[in-house]
Amino acid sequence: MKQDDRLKYLKISLYVFGIVFIIGVPLMMMWVWPSGWGWTPAQPEYEQMIMGMYITLGIFLIRAAKNPLAHASLIWFTIWSSLVHAGIMLVQALSDDTEKANLMGDIPALFLVAFVLWYLMPKKADS
Repeated sequence: MKQDDRLKYLKISLYVFGIVFIIGVPLMMMWVWPSGWGWTPAQPEYEQMIMGMYITLGIFLIRAAKNPLAHASLIWFTIWSSLVHAGIMLVQALSDDTEKANLMGDIPALFLVAFVLWYLMPKKADS
């Protein structure tokens, strides 16, 4: 994929993921599918902290969508932190029966975020 195309789709993805982090994560954790996006048993204090972190990240991803190359470190942080978060949760879900719903919830969602952003980040060879 050419760098211009990558940047175009990266901008769209950053905006979409930003909105998902701001609106979607809290909706999924609190009302739509708490067992697939939260802890079992519920731990409201930790869940509020996670929601606050993802809402903040979402705001910055939307800001980064205007000029992704100027915000490459934020995008790489999003990629790597999503991989680490999903990886840890994967191990927990595989070893704790109460967390199995996360295998179909936030774990694949975080891997998807990481993969899409990694794929769309312009590669030096394309420039």
